[in-house]
Amino acid sequence: MANFYKNAFYDPSTTDAVTLYTAPSNARGIIQNIQITNESGSKIVKTSVTDSSASTTYQVAYASITGSTICNVAKGPIILEEGDSILMETNDTTAVTATVSILEISRDDQNG
Repeated sequence: MANFYKNAFYDPSTTDAVTLYTAPSNARGIIQNIQITNESGSKIVKTSVTDSSASTTYQVAYASITGSTICNVAKGPIILEEGDSILMETNDTTAVTATVSILEISRDDQNG
């Protein structure tokens, strides 16, 4: 078993939901932090998790951000089982980015 620290970055070019990370079939992912940076204006940023075993997507965070702001919308760890995904979407693609910090726990010795 091996642990790998990874980042997934969000720099939107669409207002549709974008998949940032999907846990591989041989691993689980623990989302430790979701940091959103808004440089200007007003944004709404939504974060969701798709549970692949239930074929359902659940909203896990919602941020209404005004002005230059950095915020963390993960208020605790989010566990992604094999095949589960984390997605983000925003109402405005300008001057907004995000970083998702992930601990991936793999059943393989090398995956990173």
